[in-house]
Amino acid sequence: IVTVNCARLLKADHHATNGVVHVIDKVIATTTNTIQQIIETEDSLETLRTAVAASDLSSLLESEGQYTLLAPTNEAFEKIPRETLNRILGDPEALRDLLNHHILKSAMCAEAIIAGLTMETLEGTTLDVGCSGEELTLNGRPIIANKDVLATNGVVHFVNELLIPDSAKTVFELAQESEVSKSTDLFRQAGLSSHLT
Repeated sequence: IVTVNCARLLKADHHATNGVVHVIDKVIATTTNTIQQIIETEDSLETLRTAVAASDLSSLLESEGQYTLLAPTNEAFEKIPRETLNRILGDPEALRDLLNHHILKSAMCAEAIIAGLTMETLEGTTLDVGCSGEELTLNGRPIIANKDVLATNGVVHFVNELLIPDSAKTVFELAQESEVSKSTDLFRQAGLSSHLT
């Protein structure tokens, strides 16, 4: 699937006497902002703006290159427990891992996404990017709220849930999501949960 600034190429290589014509499915708008400038001007990305500033990722997101930012909205940050959010925001390494987990190494427009696509993030992990009918999915979940916001150095998709990588979780949080969750409960009952957090 070929896209031009996220417009899908419908018919290619129509030769004319003075050149060639490619037919696309939408009008291409002028793109002047970097990914960083989009974060700075979009009201729904206020928490992300604070997190990017705290993690020194601003220079990357305004540099030349082609990235895909899966931008968590304010709503996405509000869905996780306040205690967990404060811990991550206060831990520079965990915060950087969290944000890098939302950045893909290449520009990926919605029109070019097919079911079963695995993309590598800057953090070194992978995300399953796909589609279910007309909806885009991340790790099988339709959490993309707004797609194909174009930047000069890539594309931004707004997501309404936070994607927290294992490297940004405590032992306690990891254990709760695994086959040892009952053991975790025993640690908590014994008053030892602080050792796992």
